[in-house]
Parts: sequence; C-alpha cells; structure tokens
Amino acid sequence: MMTFGCRVNQYETQSIREWWLSLGGEETEEPAEADVILVDSCAVTAEAVADARQMVRKLGRLNPGARIFAAGCAATAAPADFRELPGVAAVIPQVQKFVLLSAHPLTISDFSTPGGEEGAARTFAPFSISAFKRARPVIKVQDGCSQGCAYCIIPLTRGPSRSRPVEDIVAEARRLLDSGHREILLSGVNLRQFHSGSGDGRNFWALLRRLDAELAPEWAGRARFRLSSLDPAQVTGAMGAECLETLEACRMLCPQLHLSLQSGSPTVLARMGRSPYSPESIAESVAKMRAFWPVMGLGADILMGFPGETEEETEETLAMLRALPMTYAHVFPYSERPGTRAAAMPQLPKKVRQEHAARVRALMAEKKAAFLEVQLGLPSMHVAFDSADARHGNNEFFVDCRMESPETLGHSDFQCQMQGHELINVKPLRIEKNLLIVRPFGA
Repeated sequence: MMTFGCRVNQYETQSIREWWLSLGGEETEEPAEADVILVDSCAVTAEAVADARQMVRKLGRLNPGARIFAAGCAATAAPADFRELPGVAAVIPQVQKFVLLSAHPLTISDFSTPGGEEGAARTFAPFSISAFKRARPVIKVQDGCSQGCAYCIIPLTRGPSRSRPVEDIVAEARRLLDSGHREILLSGVNLRQFHSGSGDGRNFWALLRRLDAELAPEWAGRARFRLSSLDPAQVTGAMGAECLETLEACRMLCPQLHLSLQSGSPTVLARMGRSPYSPESIAESVAKMRAFWPVMGLGADILMGFPGETEEETEETLAMLRALPMTYAHVFPYSERPGTRAAAMPQLPKKVRQEHAARVRALMAEKKAAFLEVQLGLPSMHVAFDSADARHGNNEFFVDCRMESPETLGHSDFQCQMQGHELINVKPLRIEKNLLIVRPFGA
C-alpha cells in the first residue's frame, strides 16, 4: 500500500489494510510480490498528482501481474490520467473509497461510470481502525469541507463536510490506547466544521472535552492527544473563549497547535475566500494560551504566491509570523488546481511564488532554531518514538527528537518501552542538524 498526502489518507489506508488482512491476505514490503496494490493519492498540488501517477506507472512496470487500485483525491481529480496506466484495475473516486472495505480486492471492478457519488459524499464513510502501522495513530473525526476556499480542490474531491458519531470516536480512541498506542492525532479535513450530529450544536471543542472526560481518569500522564490543523476561526472570534477553556482544562492534550493560517494579509485572505481573522486576534489568543502553556509548539500552513500577491501583502505575512511565537511552518508556493476559482485568476510567475515562499521558509528556520534553544533549557520532556529501532520521535511540543546513541537502545527497559510505544521521559542534551538529541532518565 502506497499512501500520499494527508493524515486522513493514512487513516483510510490503514482501515483498508485491516480489512484486506481480515480476508486472509498478507502484506508484503516488496511490490513485485503483491497480487493487489493500493495507491492512495493526494491532489493538493500539481506535484502531488504527478507523484502518484509516477508511482502507479512504476508499480505497473515492476509488477505487471498485480491489480493496482488508484484511489484518493488525485484519482478523483484526474481519473483518465490513472485509468490509462498499465496495471490499473480500478480507479476509485475518493467519496467511494469505502467500497474497498466491503469487497474482496480480487473482485472489485472499475469505476469508469461512478454511481451513487452524491449520496456517498454526504455520508461519513465506515472507516475504522484497531491498530496503526506507526507508533502515533490517527483518528479521523471529520471529512470533506464546505468552506470553498478559492485555491482548494479538496471540496471537489472529498465533498461537503460530514462528521463522525462521537461514540464511535471515543470507542476508537479507547481501542487504540488499549492496544498500546500512547499518542493519538485527532484529524479531519476541516475540524471547525465538526458537529456532533445530535442537533445540540456541539462542536469540535465539545468533542475534545468529551474525550478527555472519558479517558483522562485512566490515561492522563500516560498517553496524550494531539490536534491536526485548525482553522484560525476556531481559536478566535465566537469560538475563541470555548477554545481557551477547553485547551486549559484538557489533561491529555499536547501543548501544541497547528493553524491553517495560509496568509497574514487581509486582502489575500479575502481573495482566498478564507474565514476572516486578523493577525492581532491570533496574537491575542496565543498570548492567553501561554498563560497556561508557558512553553508551547505553534505551527502553521502558509501558502505563498497566491494570484495577485504583492510585495506589500508578502510583507504582511512575514510581519505576522515575526510577531507570533511560531516554532515551525509548512510553507508551500501556490499551485493552481483545475476547477478552482483561483485557477481562473491572473497567475504570478512560478519564480515569484517560489521566491515568496523561500522568504517565509528562511524566517521560519530562524524561529525553529530559536525554539530548539528553548527546548534545550527544559529539564525534561516526554517523547513518543516512531519505533524501537528508529530512534526518532516527537516530544509534546512537536519537536523532532533523536535518542542519543545506539548503546542507549540496548538498555532492556528502554527497548521495551519503545516497543510498547510508551511515552519516555528524557533529558535534552544538545542540538544536531535541527534535531534535539535526548537521553532517557536513568540511562
């Protein structure tokens, strides 16, 4: 199974993996040995679509006898580009990906004439997991988006927003904790649009309080939740007070947030069709968070080079990021997506887009380096390692950490803790190549 793109895709791939294994299949790391191969694709940029298409073509050459399923957002946005590739047995539209959970992969036929997509796009598909291939699993709580940002193709591939039943989310979180996982990421396409479905108006913050109330009595201090990308409107404005109350009260939540800021320019945000927010409102909310999270990780998605972006607008974004206590960012140059409103706008040259993005990346490299120095001054932290032999993981502030030496891993107690995905209490030692080198207490 090859997964491209977001954490939601990773979650859905894992759900399909578990179903195929339940049918008696065996997973192989060698594509040339496989009878069926899933390529779960992403369409957020033109490069993502090209990468998925290139992978399908490569797999077809490597294993001409395999049945290859091209699924996901890229397969939805450009189905003809995948259907024509050798070895492709079926192109599965994103909103019908759930069919891979209800049939044997050797019997699934092509979706050259998709049916029932409109209804499927308004129903939360029955994905669920009981384990995860990596140490830090994802729980998908929401799918689709009804925002309709000018640059984004996701509403066209995943459909409108729909939410997962709260009881199912709580049960899955408990299941993953019981199976040994100790850090869980709560993820969705647009968490601001999560609703409980019970007609009581309960939103994502209510869900987080429910999870904490149900699980913290047993797991607080032993396991933790992390949140995927948040709309800035979730931490400011009408939702701001509830956000702050929830973050402060939750006992299992990592002191780290990732905001889908995209830009710090009000005029760019207006052209993007984003929810209105101001740099000042974000700064005010973050300052209040630091009253109960004196040290916190703060990341963002930033999209530079949007159509019409001027030098003044670029400087507005840089000024916002300088003012905020940012610790990292995912910075992308704008990539036009067919079918979106922004694709019809006058485009900036790619060189200009890349230059705007490079300036933001340079600033964020400075911010990240400064935060690593802050981390070095902390007496301790807890790291969830990717695996027992990888030596890499993240602490509660979402800082990349690496175990000091292979000899440390030879200590049987630490080896067992890492194999069991336990949160390991470590001491920061030094900074190397943008990583924090750590040592477990007692080593």
